[in-house]
This record gives sequence, structure tokens and C-alpha cells, in this order.
Amino acid sequence: MKMQWALIAGLVFALLTGIFAVINVDSVQVNLLFNTVQIPLILLILGCTLIGGIIVGSYGIYRQYRLQRENKHLKLRVSELESSAASNSSFDSFKSMDSLDSTEQDSLLDNDSIQSQRKGNPTGTL
Repeated sequence: MKMQWALIAGLVFALLTGIFAVINVDSVQVNLLFNTVQIPLILLILGCTLIGGIIVGSYGIYRQYRLQRENKHLKLRVSELESSAASNSSFDSFKSMDSLDSTEQDSLLDNDSIQSQRKGNPTGTL
């Protein structure tokens, strides 16, 4: 929606500039520091508007390029952090699995010794 308003504003500005240029068709003297030239005012107005548009457009393209480059850099950083977080969480899950395995082994040993005592083995060994 923002781009549509910008396009409409640009067209209105171009229309007003065109009307202003058509009204001013007299020839004027322009000092270019090293030379003086006589050109129609309509060409001067349209030329200055065109140069201004090129400058603003160039800045917009540069800004867009810079933002895309920054976006790409930030996406790479996010993927690095996600992979780092994933590796840390898998490491934590391995730690919890090790502690779980040791508690399971202890409980299994307790169950084996109880079952062997029930079978009549007083030493608790198999």
C-alpha cells in the first residue's frame, strides 16, 4: 500500500513539474562557472528534475542493496545460532541420557539382586 501512495505522489509531482515547465518556455541564461549558455527554461526545469530523480533513485537502489546485504548477514547469523543451540540441546540430552542410563542400571542391579535372593541365592550374585 505504501508503494502505491509513493507512485501516486510521484505521478502528481511529475504532472505539476510538467505543467510548470510548459508555462515557462522563455529562454534563460545559465552560468556553468566556465561558460554561459542560453537554453529554454522548460529544458532547464525538466533536466534538473531528471537529475534529481536519478540521484534519489540511485540512493534508493544503494539503500536497498545495503539492506539486502545486512538481511543476508543476519540470516546467516541466525542459522549459526540455531545450529549452536541445537548442538547444545543435543549435548544436554546426551547428558540426561547418561544420567538416566546410570540410574536405570542401578535399579536393574537392585532388581536382579532381589530376584536372586528370592530364588534362594543368599549372596545376591548370579
